[in-house]
Amino acid sequence: MTVEAPQIPAYRTFAVRVSGIRRLSPSFLRVTFTGDDLRDCAPNGWDQRIKLLLPLPGRGISDCPTGPDWYEEWRALPPERQNPIRTYTVRATRPEAREIDVDFVLHGATGPASAWAGQAAVGDEVALVAPNARFPGPTGGYEWHPPADASCLVVAGDETAVPAVCAIVESLPAGRPARILLEIPTADDVLPLAAPDGVEVTWLPRRVATEPAAPHGALLTAALVRAVQDLPGATGTSRPSMLDDVDVDASILWEVPEDTADGRTSGPYVWLAGEAGTIKGLRRHLVQEAGLDRTSIAFMGYWRLGRVSD
Repeated sequence: MTVEAPQIPAYRTFAVRVSGIRRLSPSFLRVTFTGDDLRDCAPNGWDQRIKLLLPLPGRGISDCPTGPDWYEEWRALPPERQNPIRTYTVRATRPEAREIDVDFVLHGATGPASAWAGQAAVGDEVALVAPNARFPGPTGGYEWHPPADASCLVVAGDETAVPAVCAIVESLPAGRPARILLEIPTADDVLPLAAPDGVEVTWLPRRVATEPAAPHGALLTAALVRAVQDLPGATGTSRPSMLDDVDVDASILWEVPEDTADGRTSGPYVWLAGEAGTIKGLRRHLVQEAGLDRTSIAFMGYWRLGRVSD
């Protein structure tokens, strides 16, 4: 009789509790989670995505799925027992200390994650679905895959992308040219960031002192349009459209090159994440007007203005 070995999932559920809370700025809050089995959370870095399962009143995380097919288990639960799920980026993982940091953007009680973070306390319990270090292969869940010979890196996003971008910047080798553009709510939200030599970081606060706030995405769009004008590989002329229209109110804008290593000449690599309407406009400009190679750009709509969803 043959006994099949148990399947090891690429992602698994970790029961964790809050061990530390640090207010980084008016809009950013860092929550440190700890758990006995976080030593098995893969420290991939970059823009690693995880799922946060928030506690339910009176039930906590007792109904959170624990099996390898966690999502189907969650879907099979009655709606009133489904813990709210939100996607976040890991800011730092310390397996040896059984700790993981997640940075939250605070925007009041407009969504379950921001509402939870605004009232979080040490000892609070949540569940994380995160990459499994015991999985015998790449776990995936991150989109930072620049070609080794890219002539220049351009990384841009709004406040929801700041944790991912900061982790990417800290992983860059010294001397690799990179331009980083980050739109944030206020001037007080500029965070300390250790950028290697050759990396230029520009923070774009929408509100400065008593001046009227800029519309969301306007500063990021203008800065990125300027930044790509002199990039090698940007033609500056329009090319026939090869873009399908994406209805960002009905679907997810998420286009990432599957393979950034083969069949490509050395040129700029662009990584964009943030509000889906802004990313859609930049997608059109970079491909149709700036003439950048579409297969060298990652477009990710992390959220949509006016929608509350994961």
